[in-house]
Amino acid sequence: MSCICVIHHSSDPYWQGVELRRQVLRLPLGLDFSEADLEAERSQIHIVAKGQDAVIGTLLLAETDAQTLKMRQVAVALDHQGHGVGKRLIESAEKFARDHGYSEITLHARLSVFKFYERLGYHAVGPEFSEVSIPHKAMQKSLKCLVTDRHEKNGPI
Repeated sequence: MSCICVIHHSSDPYWQGVELRRQVLRLPLGLDFSEADLEAERSQIHIVAKGQDAVIGTLLLAETDAQTLKMRQVAVALDHQGHGVGKRLIESAEKFARDHGYSEITLHARLSVFKFYERLGYHAVGPEFSEVSIPHKAMQKSLKCLVTDRHEKNGPI
């Protein structure tokens, strides 16, 4: 069983998550991260699933506006896919968002995982588009919570 937690940019789990994202999301497309890409993540929220010895899942949340977070770079280790790790990561991200006063999460889903997000309550908005050379759909989910001042809330998931 994995534990889900918020981590700090540049921590050891962060770098494990970067390598996981590189292996699962970037290298199969012939892409990699630049130093500027990783520096831009400093202001984002990093959530990981930790297995016994390593990070087995990761995602980032970036604030779009005072009510909305954009979920990005969701990756689960290939040998852990299909075992609920991704679902637990998403549910933890949604709880974090609610606890910190956000009312909506948006994302760009690769078509290969579109149905996964639909099963978790996300719905498509707008037409299909190309991003990082592959087809995507913009999706969103209302968290239907009372929005409070997130500055009064603190603590991890």
